[in-house]
Amino acid sequence: MSIESDPKDVVRFYLQNARDALLWKLEGLSEYDIRRPFTPTGTNLLGLVKHATSVELGYLGDTFGQPSDLPKPLFGEGADANADMWARADESREEIVARYRRAWTHADATLAELELDAVGTVPWWPSGADEVTLHHAIVRVIADTHRHAGHADIIRELIDGAVGMNENNTSMPQGDTAWWAEYRQQLESVARKASGQE
Repeated sequence: MSIESDPKDVVRFYLQNARDALLWKLEGLSEYDIRRPFTPTGTNLLGLVKHATSVELGYLGDTFGQPSDLPKPLFGEGADANADMWARADESREEIVARYRRAWTHADATLAELELDAVGTVPWWPSGADEVTLHHAIVRVIADTHRHAGHADIIRELIDGAVGMNENNTSMPQGDTAWWAEYRQQLESVARKASGQE
């Protein structure tokens, strides 16, 4: 991407990178592995995708008067407080991924239709502090999606060792299993020394 790139192209590029990274983390995994909770707060891969869908539909749809007919589980009637962070057993991977891709199309249409300085109103923010520009909203969505792609990266590494933004870009030094074990042991040793345990 060149320095002369259109600002919309720049934000679209980084948002799409985050979207693709998040979905790549699901590839080749079992239903159990994409759904099981890995943290005390229940963080799981498919839930991260479901959450990212709601974020895009909210900030890059509803906020700018571009509502979608796609369901937003967090805002559904009788929804529990974390409804967008996990997938029910009757929700398929294919259904959730397809909904996320449709949310991309909806969000991208908002970006194409409006100028970056267009002002929208975030329905769930406090009145009087609820206006944002499209530029602000899309930067917020990029940050949120990359944050959750990072969560997914760690979860995926814990499952099967796969790391990186995509299969062609691990952004990691080349090393075999023995090299990584030695490296990890080195970090453990440094941590123990720094904390006075050695």
